[in-house]
Amino acid sequence: MTDRSHDLPTDQPDPATAASVLERGLGRRSFVRAALATGAVMAAGVASASPAAATPKPRTRLPGQVLQPDTGPIDGDVYLPSRPEEVLWGYLPRTTDLPVVRMRSGQTITIDTVSHEGLLEDQGRDPAAWFAGKGVPRDQVLDDAVAIAAGYARHKRDFDADGPHVITGPVYVEGARPGDVLKIEPLSAMPRVPYGVISSRHGKGALAVQFSPDQGISAAETMPRTKDGRSTKDPLRYGNVSVFTPVRRARGGVPTAHLPVGTSGEVAWPLDPFAGLMAVATVGDAAKLNDPLVNSIPPTLGGGNIDVKHLNVGSAFYVPVVAEGALFSTGDPHMSMGNGEVALTAMEGSLRITYRLTVCKPGSGDAPSVAYRYPFGETPDAWVPIGLSDPDGSRNGQGSDLDTASRRAVVNALDFLETDLGMDRQVAYAYLSAAADFEVSQVVDRTVGVHGVIPKSHFS
Repeated sequence: MTDRSHDLPTDQPDPATAASVLERGLGRRSFVRAALATGAVMAAGVASASPAAATPKPRTRLPGQVLQPDTGPIDGDVYLPSRPEEVLWGYLPRTTDLPVVRMRSGQTITIDTVSHEGLLEDQGRDPAAWFAGKGVPRDQVLDDAVAIAAGYARHKRDFDADGPHVITGPVYVEGARPGDVLKIEPLSAMPRVPYGVISSRHGKGALAVQFSPDQGISAAETMPRTKDGRSTKDPLRYGNVSVFTPVRRARGGVPTAHLPVGTSGEVAWPLDPFAGLMAVATVGDAAKLNDPLVNSIPPTLGGGNIDVKHLNVGSAFYVPVVAEGALFSTGDPHMSMGNGEVALTAMEGSLRITYRLTVCKPGSGDAPSVAYRYPFGETPDAWVPIGLSDPDGSRNGQGSDLDTASRRAVVNALDFLETDLGMDRQVAYAYLSAAADFEVSQVVDRTVGVHGVIPKSHFS
């Protein structure tokens, strides 16, 4: 961890000051802005949201270099790398865990997140070798990924039981107390490497074998289409499928992911990077680091593996604080993700993400009222109420019913419209039915998710 202030050109406003002035002048809900300042984002390449005017779309640019630890542009007041002795692999921090770094509310922190793809046991737990098989030279494989795969020893890894995610943190935010809300604002997200991975694993995903034949698909329709080798107990023989996905600059310099179509065609789409996992610690009774109660796969009331694609640069994610200091952690970096995340993973790829972390006190009006008891999202264009099928994770069983998640998203939307905007609840129910969208966040994280999108432009 490094405590540092980045150097800014003298003709540019201080980013934290610019953001603070903007929020004070325009009001919290008028604009949620996550850019440091109009010109303060490095030309070297970053996804950033413009702080000016109405509803800009964040633009992603490649950084022009592989972002090895402590190299290249670092935006935040504090820098947190991902070292084997400080990350957790497959589990979230507990409320009793010691922080790896402390910061003040409102400060910014740059975190080098590490994607789990290429590190996992079904890929050989040797990212240098696995990516070499995809044509990636060693100097384009991240040193921290190699170190974690080779040296992680905080608990014995169990591929079948552990979560896959490399979790960086926890971060202690001064002034955060139980009953507060932590406002998490992604300010920038730089791809650390020019490639990602999309994986489908047996027994997981929307078309997993256990959903046949009684849950809508035949055996022939299950995915992946490789032989299921889980009975061997050797992850290298499971038959899981990982699709290497290169990133290139398309017309206009837009970084774009590419996959083949047939023998000569191609499908391409723009990157939209974000962290699938942003969490505060909520579990205090887990006896060990790898307790099932803190498995990183299911999202919870503390956020966690929330996988809401709208929580990208320019958004704000609000989560209720349970522990002193909030104990923020992040991981599961995505270069892009479709709603549903149907195959199992998004386009997974390591990102350098800068966040602003701000404590919101009860009664301050700095956070949506729902956020004091449930995760809630906001973008420059919309409010994003969230619903989960089983928000206490694996405690007392695991529920994966999308109907349950959708009902909770609707209730949270109604609570927000009634309490925060003063809308009659019955009228709000009618409005949501006529004009708002409810989307499937993901169907693959044991606890499944639904989120609403309520356009701000509808409200005068």
